[in-house]
Amino acid sequence: MDLWHIITLAVIQGVTEFLPISSSAHLILPSVLLGWADQGLAFDVAVHVGTLTAVVWYFRRDVIRLAVAWSADTARRRIGADSALAWAIIAATIPAGLAGLVFNDVIEARLRSGLVIAASTIGFGLVLWWSDAVGRQQRGLPALTLRDALIIGVAQALALIPGTSRSGITMTAALFLGFRREAAARFSFLLSIPLIAAAGLLKTLELLERGNGADWFAIGLGTALSFVSAVVCIHFFLRFLERLGLMPYVIYRLLLGALLLVMLW
Repeated sequence: MDLWHIITLAVIQGVTEFLPISSSAHLILPSVLLGWADQGLAFDVAVHVGTLTAVVWYFRRDVIRLAVAWSADTARRRIGADSALAWAIIAATIPAGLAGLVFNDVIEARLRSGLVIAASTIGFGLVLWWSDAVGRQQRGLPALTLRDALIIGVAQALALIPGTSRSGITMTAALFLGFRREAAARFSFLLSIPLIAAAGLLKTLELLERGNGADWFAIGLGTALSFVSAVVCIHFFLRFLERLGLMPYVIYRLLLGALLLVMLW
């Protein structure tokens, strides 16, 4: 991989992992427009490590607080506000994990096409707009129930469809449930931690099984750039979310999906 290849793909992964605009839709563009070859499994692992480290670092106080509360309250067989949120994250992770185990092969074989990604980018972009338009946006994270978590978790499982956007679909579900934009985004980011960790672990195990040689320069630079771009993305997304709303991302998704359709039709 050349330097420009590394920089472009790492930044794309870092930014699109957390914005509601679909990382798979963006990662298809370099190969279609520039004819780039697949970046390889080792690089995929590297950028996953970078984005995982970014979200854990950015929410480190929340992660530590939730982990300590969950451990203490579980040992004492009680549930407090923080441990309840930790349990909600665990519960919301289960549907996507099970769906991945059951449907991953089918999705890889039948849905990894440019047209599916384009259609999903447009379709779920419109659903995101609908949720932002009709959602009551009155609830904060303390109001999150186990039922809410499971509904958001089932929605997250839809992100297995390429072009959906994991952050986009989880925020969409939370908005339909009446949560404020900031609360929906924070829960989506916290919910990404176990899923990105699991995806990175699976890719790492696959990489170890293959035993291919690694380009350590590409891996190191890709990890660093995906980390930095993800931290910057999370910070500014949360800072301007209430001011700008989600319509800019909806419009962007529609334009991106239309572009992909034109290029791939």
